[in-house]
Amino acid sequence: MAQTTLTEVMAELAELEDPKAREVNERHGDVHGVNLSKLRALAKRLKTQQEIACRLWETDDTAARLLAILICRPKAFERDALDVMLRQARSPKVHDWLVNYAVKKSPYCEELRLAWSADQHPVIASAGWALTTERVAKKPEGLDLQGLLDVIEAQMKDAPDRLQWAMNHCLAQIGIERAEHRARVTRHRRAPGSAQGLPDVPRLHLALRSHMDHRDGPPSARSGDCLIGGHPA
Repeated sequence: MAQTTLTEVMAELAELEDPKAREVNERHGDVHGVNLSKLRALAKRLKTQQEIACRLWETDDTAARLLAILICRPKAFERDALDVMLRQARSPKVHDWLVNYAVKKSPYCEELRLAWSADQHPVIASAGWALTTERVAKKPEGLDLQGLLDVIEAQMKDAPDRLQWAMNHCLAQIGIERAEHRARVTRHRRAPGSAQGLPDVPRLHLALRSHMDHRDGPPSARSGDCLIGGHPA
């Protein structure tokens, strides 16, 4: 779709509105009524259009922002722009897609990982932990894994839900990737007072490995779409 206008794209999104999809999405905190498969099909047809992506984001519409993430050029965003966008991402799905599809491809990924991990807002901090999990899996060199485990053991059980899930995912990933830390990870998962209702490492190990074997999108993006113990990432 060459020379697509914002008005045309918003009209297409309106046509995709489905009350049943909205009902399901709203149960997960995502206020939109667009089937994600249809949204991806629209993005595939639009292809990369950075200017339209930026304008879609500015609408503050959840479906428009999800589409914006799919058609944006991640490396075109400056560090501060990505930081602002994360803080504007009130929808869980927008938050996750922004981290997985845009930030992970950005040259500012590591800088943002460090900044967000230290943020006092638990939702922002959860993005930092998601990026840390990615580093554990793909580029662990230079990470203080013992220090990460210390923080997880001290803070995870009392963390708000979204941050708790992100920290638990990182904990499991450390156990999956690093045999030398597996006993400590397993002990923590079984310790009295550990976060309740979170998946143990063996279950998550199998879920992640199965997901990695069958993913059909960019590795950095698809890893963020997996279900963690039934929780939509």
